[in-house]
Amino acid sequence: MRQNTTPKKAWLCLLSFAVILLIINLFFFHQKINLIVFLSFILTNIFIFAFLLKFYSAKLLIIQSGAEHHQEEINIIDVENRKNQEQTKALKLKITRYDNLKKLIEDLNQSLKLDIVIGVLSSTVYTLISNSTGVALFYLVDNQYQKLKLAYSIKEDSGLVILSKEGDIFDQWVLRHSSQLIIENLKNDFRFDFDSINNQDTRLVLSLISSPLISNNSLLGLMRLESKKGGFFNQDDLRFLSLVADLGAAALENSLLFKKTQDLAIHDDLTALYTRGFFLDRLRDEARRAGRLDQHLSLMMIDIDFFKQYNDKFGHIVGDLVLKKMGILLKDALSEFNPLICRFGGEEFLVMLSGIDKQKSLIIAEELRQRIQAEKIMLRRQDTYITVSIGLASLPLDTKDQDDLVQRADKAMYAAKGKGRNQVCCV
Repeated sequence: MRQNTTPKKAWLCLLSFAVILLIINLFFFHQKINLIVFLSFILTNIFIFAFLLKFYSAKLLIIQSGAEHHQEEINIIDVENRKNQEQTKALKLKITRYDNLKKLIEDLNQSLKLDIVIGVLSSTVYTLISNSTGVALFYLVDNQYQKLKLAYSIKEDSGLVILSKEGDIFDQWVLRHSSQLIIENLKNDFRFDFDSINNQDTRLVLSLISSPLISNNSLLGLMRLESKKGGFFNQDDLRFLSLVADLGAAALENSLLFKKTQDLAIHDDLTALYTRGFFLDRLRDEARRAGRLDQHLSLMMIDIDFFKQYNDKFGHIVGDLVLKKMGILLKDALSEFNPLICRFGGEEFLVMLSGIDKQKSLIIAEELRQRIQAEKIMLRRQDTYITVSIGLASLPLDTKDQDDLVQRADKAMYAAKGKGRNQVCCV
């Protein structure tokens, strides 16, 4: 500051001297202004102006440099502030998500029903991670065939149809590797061909996260979230999805065991058909519904002809194979009619056809008899054919009581046996 003050004082002295000279000449106005004095004054002012211009230019540069430095500091603080705000927002989101884990555990503990457990898990991740946008899919693994089966879906667009019922390339990747998958932007992911994938499916997927549900080293299913927006999901989202999958795996395993127990209670161990008790309960309900809605209901009692001979000739193990084959044939041949089939006892089977009258049921029964007769069964390396006797009775034509309906179908079946077997009879 002292170095700048000294030159300024000197220039001020020169300026004062020039002004005094000018005043002296003006005082003697009647005389001509001395040329030397005038030029000295002009030059002095030029030097002063140049000095001031240079001085203020330097000052301006210093001020601008300082302003830029301060602006840089402001920008740095602004970036840090925004970063802190984003971190605070992310932290609040994490707190919200992890707070909801307690509610998730409580919800999972309230029910062992498979559909409820799957629904709770899917809706939780769809709400907390996807913000109720995009698509959430839940697949179960068929361990027998190592295939995926779509069990549940939540879609932002209610009109969207999920074509990949057994999973697409992304789900197969998770199934094959039994590990998590994140795609922040499909266009930039070298593992998958964006163009070929878009040509295969009708819905657009740009960002995706998926996590398997594994319990006791067994892959039970997988949860998947997807979005049309690139970069929608990040590593934090995948970590939370994986945490929910770990919690859900135990609940899912319990639900699958519970369902298996229920299935064993209502299904015959040998044929996988319904048990007699479950069938009669359903028959009672369906008979009441048919009476209330004035609809038809038909019942077929089926008995394998000469079944004792198979046991005597080939042994009971082969007899069990015949019963299993019969169960498969009945389900396959009658699948289009949505029947209810049970193993009534021994080699007898009972089939309920809701909404089908007696005349049409007779046609169905005859076609079934012919189908069974034509089916070749290999027993002890021998080609064998089986036949059945079928008795038929219908509501409300034959009776209006479900217990009497079973008895009438049984009588009709014995009538078919009495007439030579391998035929259809009705009361």
